[in-house]
Amino acid sequence: MIHLEHLVKRFGSLTAVNDLSLDVHGGEFFAFLGPNAAGKTTTIKMTVGLLKPTSGRATLDGHDIQGSPVEARKLLAYIPDFPFLYDKLSPQEILLMVGELFGMDRRDVERERDRWFDYLDLGEFRHELSENLSHGTRQRVVFATAFMHSPKILVVDEPMVGLDPKHARLVKDALKDFTKKGGTVFLSTHTLSVAEELSDRVGILSHGKLVACGTVSELRTQSGKDGALERTFLVLTGEGDEAKA
Repeated sequence: MIHLEHLVKRFGSLTAVNDLSLDVHGGEFFAFLGPNAAGKTTTIKMTVGLLKPTSGRATLDGHDIQGSPVEARKLLAYIPDFPFLYDKLSPQEILLMVGELFGMDRRDVERERDRWFDYLDLGEFRHELSENLSHGTRQRVVFATAFMHSPKILVVDEPMVGLDPKHARLVKDALKDFTKKGGTVFLSTHTLSVAEELSDRVGILSHGKLVACGTVSELRTQSGKDGALERTFLVLTGEGDEAKA
């Protein structure tokens, strides 16, 4: 479903992503991990078409995100690490706009809008200007916009930032249900417990290179460390004391 082929992104003399190849399959929950400045967000922005690769390509269900951006983006919902909204629009207006952009029937827009407003406890904020919403509430609105047009692929960068425990649980349940119904989730996070709880496979990026990819069990075998994913992550990225010993 997501195919990244020899992706490279350079910013001047800095190589942020270095020859990255990766396949994420339909119905898979894939967690993308790495230290700060490893290249995760740069990879995500190339995947969704916000950055043009220096070389290589990203395709979504066979559609090149640079060569066929309209066809690729019809399949996609992207949730960035900071919840951008149009400040002078209310959540209700934003979801209506998103539905119209994706060519949804007005009745379907209203049904899906109300369903996600109810699920994410957004009803009381539906007419509030977005500029007045808290960070966590804005994040929930962004999730509502992502789910409502029934994408095939969700690309998510740090989904739990600003969410309280209740709404973090609701979002995690919604993401997992999305993959059970055949959707694909590509999720970048620093919260290793989220990756360990939800993912089918994990990819670990370090200094722009994919240094490990597999199930949590396979990564433990590769690192030689049992227990929590944190120990495995630190060894494979060379960040922990054990890796440096």
